[in-house]
Amino acid sequence: MNTTILSTTSAPFDRFSKTLPLLKSGTLEARLARCEVDIEAAQRLRYEVFYEECGAKPDETVARLKRDISPIDNFCDVLLVIDHARDRIVGTYRFMLREAAQQYGGYYTASEFEIDKILNYPGQIMELGRSCVHKDYRTRPTMQLLWRGIGAYIQLNQVTLCFGCASFIGTDVSKYQQALAYLYHYHLAPPEIRSRVLPAYYQEMNLIPKNKIDLKQAMKQLPPLIKGYLRLGGYVGDGAFVDYDFNSIDVCIIVKRETVTERYSQRYSPQSEEGV
Repeated sequence: MNTTILSTTSAPFDRFSKTLPLLKSGTLEARLARCEVDIEAAQRLRYEVFYEECGAKPDETVARLKRDISPIDNFCDVLLVIDHARDRIVGTYRFMLREAAQQYGGYYTASEFEIDKILNYPGQIMELGRSCVHKDYRTRPTMQLLWRGIGAYIQLNQVTLCFGCASFIGTDVSKYQQALAYLYHYHLAPPEIRSRVLPAYYQEMNLIPKNKIDLKQAMKQLPPLIKGYLRLGGYVGDGAFVDYDFNSIDVCIIVKRETVTERYSQRYSPQSEEGV
């Protein structure tokens, strides 16, 4: 959804002040963006994946620049996966901490979901967003580095809860009814942290009775990113958001740090060589 939340300040967030431990796998490296050139490269990758590949509708400026630009980027840290053999960015993720959202004026997720319960959660919270990987790099090593980068960033900032929008490609809800019903019946967030789609856009996820769900088909319909969140003990909010501009069906993912099992804490730690 191309909703702009105006910043409450003219001073940009210092998005180049943090560094992660060394995260490498072969010719691939995961690190945070260090300069505007990095940000622009990530935006070009996002444009290629979201607009050219997945069918999102760019506005005039985005189409002209061929970059997925957004004011919110100025208040976020951006994770990159770089292939040094080809000197290119092949994966990216966007992180927004609580204080950055306060400075900016809100979270992207709030343009689609009611997230007051998440905002009231104690400690540091982090919005995950704009995740994408180049089509030639959707492999285990790339995904390993993305998850390890997320884990390192969570540790660096002592994050207690992560959330954000995760998407199915397309806007035909019937195509994903098994997966959406599975998420509702098996992974609905506890009431105390449960988000809900804004009333005007609410799309029911409880499309099939629990005893009628074809689990094999549901797993086939789930995007790999959402499967990854579920393996980390993630939940979903109530309802789906159909984003016609972005050609997607969004669910709100919520992950409490304390729910991550010991196995996956080790698997996605900065020192780990395993992955999804």
